[in-house]
Amino acid sequence: QVQLVESGGGLVQPGGSLRLSCAISGTIFNLNYMGWYRQGPEDQREAVAVIFDPGHTNYADSVKGRFTISRDNIENTVDLQMNDLKPEDTAVYYCYINLRGALEYWGQGTQVTVSS
Repeated sequence: QVQLVESGGGLVQPGGSLRLSCAISGTIFNLNYMGWYRQGPEDQREAVAVIFDPGHTNYADSVKGRFTISRDNIENTVDLQMNDLKPEDTAVYYCYINLRGALEYWGQGTQVTVSS
């Protein structure tokens, strides 16, 4: 059974940085992609950044140039470095894994609040 546990959220001022980390337990087979999604208070859940196997990345237009997704195969984590944070980045951020065969896993989410 695959489990995802996020960490690193919190309160930060506009222009600040945070690094989210997703610890992955369990064995992953047939990976399509993994990534980070977010959901604001009145928004639908949206993809922020995804990383495909073996390493191609995609980003939402709103975060390009500010966010960087990375995968550590030794530590078995997928991280999201977020720089120049804006109030509109405020959301619950979720780690996500998509496997072939329509299998998917979500973390429990971590709150990111950008406010002065």
